[in-house]
Amino acid sequence: MSALRFSRSLLVLATIWGTFFIVHAVVHAAPLAAQTKSAESAAATAYEAGRSAWERGDVAAAHSAFEKAVRLNPRSADAQNMLGQVLLQQGQVGDAIAHFRVLVKLRPTLAVAHAYLGQALQAQALQNQDLQTQALQTQGSLDEAVTEFRIAVQLAPKTPQAHEALGRVLSLLQKTDEAAAEIGEAVRLAPELPEFHDELGALWAQQLKFADAEKEFREALRLNPKYEPAYLHLGVALASEGETKQAQDSLGEAIKLDANDGIAWYQRGLLEQAANPDEALRSFERAAALKPDLATLQTSFGLLLQRRGDVDRAVTAFSKAVELSPSDPEAHNNLALALVQQGGADAAIKEFQRALQLRPGDAGFLQNLGTAYLQKTDFDAAANQFRAALMLDPERASLHYDLALALKLKDDLAAAITEWKEAIRLDPKLADAHYSLGITLWQSGDFPAAVEQMRQAIQIQPDYAEAYYMLGTVLKQMGKLSEAADALREATRLQPDFAGAHTTLASILRQLGDSAGAAAESKRGAEITKEKNNLQAATFSTNSGRRLLNTGDIEGAISQFRSAVNAMPTYAAAHYQLGLALRQKGDADGAKQELQKAVELGAHATAPSN
Repeated sequence: MSALRFSRSLLVLATIWGTFFIVHAVVHAAPLAAQTKSAESAAATAYEAGRSAWERGDVAAAHSAFEKAVRLNPRSADAQNMLGQVLLQQGQVGDAIAHFRVLVKLRPTLAVAHAYLGQALQAQALQNQDLQTQALQTQGSLDEAVTEFRIAVQLAPKTPQAHEALGRVLSLLQKTDEAAAEIGEAVRLAPELPEFHDELGALWAQQLKFADAEKEFREALRLNPKYEPAYLHLGVALASEGETKQAQDSLGEAIKLDANDGIAWYQRGLLEQAANPDEALRSFERAAALKPDLATLQTSFGLLLQRRGDVDRAVTAFSKAVELSPSDPEAHNNLALALVQQGGADAAIKEFQRALQLRPGDAGFLQNLGTAYLQKTDFDAAANQFRAALMLDPERASLHYDLALALKLKDDLAAAITEWKEAIRLDPKLADAHYSLGITLWQSGDFPAAVEQMRQAIQIQPDYAEAYYMLGTVLKQMGKLSEAADALREATRLQPDFAGAHTTLASILRQLGDSAGAAAESKRGAEITKEKNNLQAATFSTNSGRRLLNTGDIEGAISQFRSAVNAMPTYAAAHYQLGLALRQKGDADGAKQELQKAVELGAHATAPSN
């Protein structure tokens, strides 16, 4: 919540309490005995000039005028207050606090003076959070804010806004029960105000009391059917209760009332991502455009993009999350994982290392760091990271699996076999471990043991095409051609574009005397190989085009994207990137055509808007 928003909310508070400093200067400072009439007059003139500047929105002029008024008459409560308000709006929270402290000393029995000081202290605490300042500083500001708001409540116990303000800061301190009691008192004092019911409902939702929360949100909407925040909060509560359809309707109503509510779009994206990822993507895109500085949104956006295979945009989203939350180890870990997917091992290693600095001794981060070293082909470093992780979590089967892989890549087959066996002991259902152990046993010359491991992998995961392929390959070498052919046929059934399975099956069928079958399988294998080569070329050209586009070479990028489309006309990503490049060039018709083609091929649910 911004300082400006605090200021505006408490201006309402001041009005209700009968002390509206900004428009009506009803509290006059007693003139100092030694103050001259000319100084009094100059201070009053400066104050009035500040008021006029404030009312017309000239904050800089207001600042200068109120500063002059305070200098000429430091005991003017009005001037101290207004200078504090201006400083608060300008984000100079520490200076604002100093003037509000003077205000409290000048008018210690004025409730709104304590409220203004409380709001500034609360703003300072939130500012400290944004700046990742030490938690003790944030806690201290909030504790002092509570003290000031409690004084305000004692001085004006019948003012609902005082209880609301106290409840809000108690909520920030995670004192939810006390916060609910204060907001509840605000509701009792002013049951006709929908915002109080909405805030109380939000507190009940924090305590997972969704039925109570729903009751308050619905009461807020009964009082004001156009109150958008209540629809938003009701949608979130209903989603938490598993009422997906009602939640969708409520969030939809919130967006209808305020299409620029980034949080509503974000919550809609969260709700839709499991059942309707295309709609979730649209919601996250809209939310990110409206509220780009929300770290949790960028994280959710990045994860969805990652699942959709849009790694470049995922990296962008995770990078933004790291920028917004540099002290969040998970943010660095998410970015690093996406960088690994992108092939950027060196950058990923730096992010994993930063995550470990922020959270030392995290076995998962160490495992991920080891994976990045594997990608970099630094197998010794990878093995070291996996061993360090195993010191922390020796019972994690996946760690033994990863260590075995690193050892195998170091050609230490015996040690790799030991680690894969340990992974299987810890998790007998780990199909990949059986498969990898089988390959290593085959490479070691133990064909029967390799066959047994492949059969184990298939039993655990019946659609494991690669395991059928390796089973067929080993059986072929053992001279069991009919069994080998059966295994390879199953591999091609499960994965029709498995070129190696087709070509190996072709060689077996020739040995079995099935020339026609061998020719058919050989032809299909060659066709698939050509298609994959075309895809590889298209992917290379597309990635090259992206790099050129990022450097501003639009013509060069377009040439690469067209090369990718020519290599593989059905490659959706090439059409999509070509569309973006043509749009940057100013070719709107060409861009529209390519983006629509990408949509038809499945690159994105909808073409990006201007």
